[in-house]
Amino acid sequence: MTRKLLIAASCLIAATGAIAATPQREDKPPLNPDKIILVGDSTMAPVSGWGSAFCARHVSVAVACLNLGRNGRSTRSYEAEGSWAQAVREAAVSGYRNTYVLIQFGHNDAHRHLPDRWVEVETEFPANLRRFVSDIRAVGAVPVLMTPTVRWVFNADGTLVNAVAPFAEQTRKVAREMGVPLIDMNARTKELVERMGPEVAPSTLAQLPPGAEARSTLAAVEQPGPDGPRHGFTLKHDNVHLGAEGAAIFARLVTNDLAALVPELRSRLAP
Repeated sequence: MTRKLLIAASCLIAATGAIAATPQREDKPPLNPDKIILVGDSTMAPVSGWGSAFCARHVSVAVACLNLGRNGRSTRSYEAEGSWAQAVREAAVSGYRNTYVLIQFGHNDAHRHLPDRWVEVETEFPANLRRFVSDIRAVGAVPVLMTPTVRWVFNADGTLVNAVAPFAEQTRKVAREMGVPLIDMNARTKELVERMGPEVAPSTLAQLPPGAEARSTLAAVEQPGPDGPRHGFTLKHDNVHLGAEGAAIFARLVTNDLAALVPELRSRLAP
């Protein structure tokens, strides 16, 4: 019995020595994550816009990505319903190296026939953007302004109808005035859609209703509506909301420009 106890004691001593001799793993440094919040309308929102593709494919595990895009919202209605206050609260959350808020509006701000959304392009729209920028800076986050994407609607001669161009220009002005990084998606998507043309753009970019087929938008300008050329599912395709391929293409444009604008994020963004 004594012999067995001696053997057990020897094994215990040997094991204890082995544990002591094993180098202890050093603690890893904290992750120190960044946060990106997306604020805008349906061209950014889940399902219909580029935002979900961006969050899913273009940020690393060191980035928390939150898509707060909302269908049918303008700078006026987004704030009136409380969505903007939610975005500011999210931007104020501590624990992140930096928080970036990407802000993109314009499509619904232009709807004169919808008074709860419409804003005057040269006064109220830039005033709303300035307030958004100031609110984000006040909680220690970094605002990034984005111009609205184009619709793939063409004139009969094949030239693009850039209906949101005035809102894009006001966004650029506010960015210059306030020293805010700007992702010029209006210019980027205009170049892209013009290069694709009226036959290719719908079939590549569009989000289609069930059973619909994409077709040229050349006829779109021949169907006037209360706010300019009528658009939407009645034309056999959607000329502003993105399907899976369109979302992937637009998200890549956003990623490339964001990496160039914000060097601190570059290593945490995937092309």
